[in-house]
Amino acid sequence: MTTSDSGDPGPSEPRQAGLVPVGPGSVEPAPPTGPGAPPAASRGLRGPRLVLVVAGAAVASLVAGLLAGRFVISPAQAAANAAPPEAGAITAPVEMRTISNDVVLRADTAYADAVDVRIEAAEISGPAVVTGQVPEVGAQLDPASVLLEVAGRPVIVLPGDLPVYRTLRAGTSGPDVLQLKAALTSLGIDAGDATDVYDAATAAGVEALYAKAGYPSPDPGEEAQAVLKGARESVRSAQSAIRDAETALAAAGRGAGDVEKIEADNAVRAAERQLAQARAEQAAHDAWAAQPADAGGPGPEAAPPADVAGAEDALTLARAQRAALDRPADTSAERAQLDAARRSLTDAQEELAEATTGALTALPASEVVYVAGLPRRVDAVHVGRGELVTGPVAAVSGAALRLEARVATSSAALLTVGAEGEFTLPDGTTARAAVVSVGEAKRPAGGGDGGGDGGGDGTVAGTQATAATAVTAATGARPGPAAPPSCWSPGT
Repeated sequence: MTTSDSGDPGPSEPRQAGLVPVGPGSVEPAPPTGPGAPPAASRGLRGPRLVLVVAGAAVASLVAGLLAGRFVISPAQAAANAAPPEAGAITAPVEMRTISNDVVLRADTAYADAVDVRIEAAEISGPAVVTGQVPEVGAQLDPASVLLEVAGRPVIVLPGDLPVYRTLRAGTSGPDVLQLKAALTSLGIDAGDATDVYDAATAAGVEALYAKAGYPSPDPGEEAQAVLKGARESVRSAQSAIRDAETALAAAGRGAGDVEKIEADNAVRAAERQLAQARAEQAAHDAWAAQPADAGGPGPEAAPPADVAGAEDALTLARAQRAALDRPADTSAERAQLDAARRSLTDAQEELAEATTGALTALPASEVVYVAGLPRRVDAVHVGRGELVTGPVAAVSGAALRLEARVATSSAALLTVGAEGEFTLPDGTTARAAVVSVGEAKRPAGGGDGGGDGGGDGTVAGTQATAATAVTAATGARPGPAAPPSCWSPGT
């Protein structure tokens, strides 16, 4: 065997690697040597030593956990073990707010109560030609507004349910008169008392209605005007006759004046003188006639006897006339004449009253149309300027917008009549609405698409809520049927 100076075996010296003698007759694998061999300390933890170290660490961890669990307490356990605080008042801020539950619906929109408007053209004297005031679609008809102008005369819109069926004149009565008076009163026009009689006050109210519409009131007609003129002349003549009769009666009631009495006294004295003269002449005549003819008695030239009887009659008349002047005046004739004149005046005044009534302003059936639920919106116009009126002239609907929506039964319980909500207009603004009815939704007879939970009886499960609103000025414009609101949200 060859060795080096260092005492290490040389490369030519043979050796057995990896075996180390450990005792008699046994060998142990030798630890690896050379580059990459583990440190000596690591080599010492293998085997039973490693097991002991791991077991010791586990026991130490267990003991540490037990000690930590005994002395460390969680906040929740500490709160549970803590004593309760002393009793006291519990306070919270008070809030004032409305508790609401909003129901959002998709609604169909339409204007309520669409109707056709007809006018009574039978009483128009000539052709019923439309001469102007043709409304535009979308226009609003208010009380006392003019719907059309036919034959130069207006057709005035008034509120009412009863259609026109006759011309109203002074003296007529009935439910249509009551409707007219109610319409005039709603416009602030005095229509007279609350009876169903068309009187002078009602006629004055009709004149005010035409003035409000901007048209002259209807002409009473030439015949009525002629009758009225004649009645007025009769009244004036009767009044003049009464004045003459009253003058005569007053003169007769005053009696004779001093001049008349003096004249009567003079007449009595003159009659007395004439009677005395007649008696003297008669006495002279009688004395002459009693003489014999040979003594110069009466002959052919003798004077006739005096008219004593005539003088006596004249004196009697003069005395009677004088006595009459002292008695109260007899005015029976003058009073009878006055009574007759007064009766004539009464008759003339009655005729004048009738003539005046006949000449009062009437309301022609062709110049008025009653529409319920004003104001209304014009949906369609069936006539134009220059055309004849032969049927309905326009179609109108309620100016109030109606919203109809379907809602689930569970949500319907939140809706009550009178509940208010709001809906959005196409321009983004909102308007208010109020629920007017809530009821079971129905679909048209014959079925439908069978959507929802509906059965074969035509009833659709759910509830239909109907709301109506009058579009206010705050919206800027009323939405039309072509531009419905996007949604409606009533709050409860």
